[in-house]
Amino acid sequence: MREFLVEITTTVPEGTGQDEVDRRRAAEAVRAKELAATGHLARLWRPVGELHSIGVWRAAGEEELHEKVLGTLPLRPWMTLTVTPLESHPNDPARGDGVR
Repeated sequence: MREFLVEITTTVPEGTGQDEVDRRRAAEAVRAKELAATGHLARLWRPVGELHSIGVWRAAGEEELHEKVLGTLPLRPWMTLTVTPLESHPNDPARGDGVR
């Protein structure tokens, strides 16, 4: 699978009831766990003091990422995404091949 850096900003539409927000957030937590278990969600962070998230996501390609991964998130209709495809860097310490 390829890796993607995904920045997500979620904006709840004006007039949305708190029950709907709570329902979607709870479903989002369940779906995130499922995607992590299948290897599609590798890491997820929230920058200190900010209301968006940054994550490393995995999929066969960008089309699959949008349709079968991010598109399955309950909050997706409220999200704005910035997707950056990633590739291995020769100096990445996680490569483990001794190249530095």
